[in-house]
Amino acid sequence: MRVVGQNDKKWSRCRTRGGVRTGLVVLALAALAPGCGRGDTEVVAAGGQQRFEAPPARALDSYATKLRAAYAARAAAAKRWGLKKVPLTAPAPPARKPRITTREGFEVDGHRRLGLPPVFTTVPTEEKVVFLTVDDGAEKDPAFLRMMSELRIPYSAFLSDYLVKEDYGYFKEMQDRGVALHNHTLHHPYLPALSYARQKREICGMQEVVEERYGERPVLFRPPFGNYDKATLRAAKACGITHVPLWNEEVFVDHWEYREWDRELHPGDIVLTHFRGRGEWEGTMPDMVRRFLDKVTAEGYAVGRLEDYL
Repeated sequence: MRVVGQNDKKWSRCRTRGGVRTGLVVLALAALAPGCGRGDTEVVAAGGQQRFEAPPARALDSYATKLRAAYAARAAAAKRWGLKKVPLTAPAPPARKPRITTREGFEVDGHRRLGLPPVFTTVPTEEKVVFLTVDDGAEKDPAFLRMMSELRIPYSAFLSDYLVKEDYGYFKEMQDRGVALHNHTLHHPYLPALSYARQKREICGMQEVVEERYGERPVLFRPPFGNYDKATLRAAKACGITHVPLWNEEVFVDHWEYREWDRELHPGDIVLTHFRGRGEWEGTMPDMVRRFLDKVTAEGYAVGRLEDYL
């Protein structure tokens, strides 16, 4: 790419180190440098490529304007919902997904490995990001849907049919807002007490419900109460499940609970909560979200979309 200007001296001020003259960044720098304004510079693409008009800083200005507008909307929503700080924006999802394997995820039979779904509580990442997951489906609070959409907070839902069937439409609206719906069995039983065949009916049956009602067959499954055995993982695999996420922390409307002894958040932690309201809590789901976001934001964490890391 070459630049035709009024004189060589002005072009010498527009050049970047190393002679690099291509790309939007260089064009932006050229536009911002003294003497490189719109009135005296024409940028010509090399090799017969399409000609660009200078300055391209307009594109960068437009992008910055969109970022400012998005932050302003997020800040207004944070104030409206009573948060102490504006939630942090999650980093871009990794181009290469972290490899998630656990001891529970493989059953060794002689020299043969049965590739069972990995069971995990934390996603391997160095980013300060955590993942919110919501179980069951008892509470169907419209305010929760509005709050999460206005704040643009991602979360994953793990549903049981005996609760969801009271209002399939609520979770369809949730799906339409970009939330992934996953498997939490038909009736929420204690799976290790069941035979392999009955466990498979619970898991595969919920697969069919989600596919029929919402058009997608889940690949994530969470066993009720976090309890499972080898038969559970075998049944899950047979039903098309690829991952079994558990959790490291659980958030309620009035407190947190921790699995780890240090009682701290860690990068990649999965956080559990439930679809519950005043019937079981001293508060609402928005109250729970407020407690969750105030803590993670104060500690420098953003909320990521679990599916983007798997």
